[in-house]
Amino acid sequence: MLDINLIRENPNQVKQSIRRRGLKVDIEHLLTIDNKRRELIQKIENLRAEKNRISRTQKEEDKKRGKEIKQELKNIEPILKETQQAEEDILMQVPNLLHRETPDGKDETENVELRAFGGKPQYNFEAKGHDELGKSLDVIDIEKGAQVSGSGFYYLKNEAVLLEFALIQYGLRILQDAGFIPVVTPEVVRAKAAEGAGFIPRREEPDIYKIEGEDLYLVATAEMPLTAYHMNEILEKEELPKSYVGFSSCFRKEAGAYGKHKKGIFRVHEFDKLEMYKFTLPEQSEGAFAEMVALEEKIYQGLRIPYRVVNICTGDMSAPAYVKYDLEYWSPVEKTYHEITSCSNCTDFQARRLDIKYRKDDGLLDFVHTLNGTAIAIGRTLVAILENNQQEDGSVIIPEVLQEYVGKEKIERR
Repeated sequence: MLDINLIRENPNQVKQSIRRRGLKVDIEHLLTIDNKRRELIQKIENLRAEKNRISRTQKEEDKKRGKEIKQELKNIEPILKETQQAEEDILMQVPNLLHRETPDGKDETENVELRAFGGKPQYNFEAKGHDELGKSLDVIDIEKGAQVSGSGFYYLKNEAVLLEFALIQYGLRILQDAGFIPVVTPEVVRAKAAEGAGFIPRREEPDIYKIEGEDLYLVATAEMPLTAYHMNEILEKEELPKSYVGFSSCFRKEAGAYGKHKKGIFRVHEFDKLEMYKFTLPEQSEGAFAEMVALEEKIYQGLRIPYRVVNICTGDMSAPAYVKYDLEYWSPVEKTYHEITSCSNCTDFQARRLDIKYRKDDGLLDFVHTLNGTAIAIGRTLVAILENNQQEDGSVIIPEVLQEYVGKEKIERR
């Protein structure tokens, strides 16, 4: 949520940001409602002040006026409540401002490559997809997943299970060394937490599952419970930054993604993930963003997975993000890059929704900045390992940094 004072003082800047994202929010209507709300508040304050003043007298006309004021307040206060709700409804649709270096673009095809790492593997044989490799090596069972749970679910088996836990241990070690506190998060959150993180409301169909009859949603990412971890709290300046790495299963409808990476386990309804999260002072967030992207690169460089870093364009940006970079791994099968991590600086957008503040040196309160970044998306990382490390005989070399956890150097056919 943006500060209404910022919108009042810089309406053109906010309108431009909305236009660049390809969205429509009526800022003029929002400001009209805001003016009405402030007028109602002023009127209520004046009536209460008058009521307090005349309550000290015993004049008959003052008693009569007191009754009139009571009725006026009774009539106005519900109008104020409705006006405040109407203003909040529109405010919740206003996206964050954009970083000066965020490129314009309509969708992911117009994201801008910043740098790349690793040589793209050149095979003298026909490269197989991870779905075919997973089946032949007996490490991924998509058919049984579909039979038991439906399309978009799968079983991991044998070395794939060992690789999942190896990736978790590997990622945790790097992030703990960088000062991140490990957390296993709840996998359901209340609507307030989902809303605060920016997952509801959305203009498109929400991509998260709601539990019927409950004020609960399954988490799409550990970002949701981590964002809400300090909601309604006042943090001391000396505590910041606070850094967490959360592990959770993630659940997504993938609404609107039909036919996109349909085969295999790249785009599924349930997967596991390590997620970085930071609460910072406003002046710390740009440096924290660079640090988190560097950690993502360190993780995937250690795995020797070829990737590129892209600056996400306006049309591909989530509403809470001020700036967002993705790591995309190289698929030697499809001869293209696919997203494997993302990192966002959300400035005070989420903190304002969830009332997460810090105490400044002068004792006044201000909102913290929040940042989130994928450390390791397990399923997609398994895809990248299988496809980039496959051998002509159908085996797959395990990344050297994971071999100590898995206990072997390669996955071979049984």
